[in-house]
Amino acid sequence: MSFTWGPATGVGSMPGDDAREAAKTVTGSFEDFPFLPELPARGPGADMIGRTVGMLVELYARVEPSGWRIGDRPGRDTKRARSWLGEDLDALEEFTQGFEGPLKVQAVGPWTLAAALELRGGEAALSDLGACRDLAGSLAEGLRTHLDEVRRRVPGAQIVLQLDEPSLIAVLRGQVRSASGYRTHRAVDRQRVEATLRDVVGVHTDGPVVVHSCAPDVPFALLRRAGAAAISFDFSLLTERDDDAIGEAVEGGTRLFAGVVPGTDGPLSDPAGSVMGVRTLWRRLGLHPGLLAEAVTVTPTCGLAGASPEYARRALAHCARAARSLADNPE
Repeated sequence: MSFTWGPATGVGSMPGDDAREAAKTVTGSFEDFPFLPELPARGPGADMIGRTVGMLVELYARVEPSGWRIGDRPGRDTKRARSWLGEDLDALEEFTQGFEGPLKVQAVGPWTLAAALELRGGEAALSDLGACRDLAGSLAEGLRTHLDEVRRRVPGAQIVLQLDEPSLIAVLRGQVRSASGYRTHRAVDRQRVEATLRDVVGVHTDGPVVVHSCAPDVPFALLRRAGAAAISFDFSLLTERDDDAIGEAVEGGTRLFAGVVPGTDGPLSDPAGSVMGVRTLWRRLGLHPGLLAEAVTVTPTCGLAGASPEYARRALAHCARAARSLADNPE
């Protein structure tokens, strides 16, 4: 399958609560690689976890004071999550009439979901490997349905599925805290983590999957083995320890979604300055400058839910300009 990535895109969340305004901003900023916006300011069910809970098949959850908890039947919170997703898809469909090219949709990955969702007793699903398995299976089924729905609404799109895994490092290291807060859950075996990710990644059979992690020490090699075609990360958190893994990823054909534009309000440097670190990394790795535009998509460092609407618009436009600078002046 031939696939052309876009030079720049967003991570997922946007400020505000107006689905049409968000879709208009995103499609206007990234004409060649838009994404389905998430608007967590609307409340529980529009947040990253809630939206993905709404996609689950035969597994339901409701909001408790401590967070999302698995329950027996779809309640008000699940229905609200599904309704908002429908609203967001309506808006995206409106602004992508006749669109052809890559289009990104996001969902929470199986391990961050297991760390965030509580079982009936209040402990994280992560504490029970059987529950983790059921959750991953339900997520896989839900993603199949969701991807079919996006295809139906935007038939010219080549869909990119992004799995958000901000808690993945904590799961691998045994750093996810228990309900009491006094202890942490045992680290999950790396092979189990990889196998579960591979199963969920494998749901998207006719397009690439990108895994997003905005934590330090992204496990590049594990994600590549699990089938990720691209890895999205906060570029400012990289250290020279990551050099070998990144070099191997690029040479192996994995695309890098480099988060270089701050996700919260602040001054923006010139577009060339924003990608200077990417050029420096390239030189340090001895990679060919001509590969840059072919291997890198420019993004904000993380979602933009915490930004002002005005800054979010500027940040997205800045990503597009920074990507152009990278393509025009790779040296």
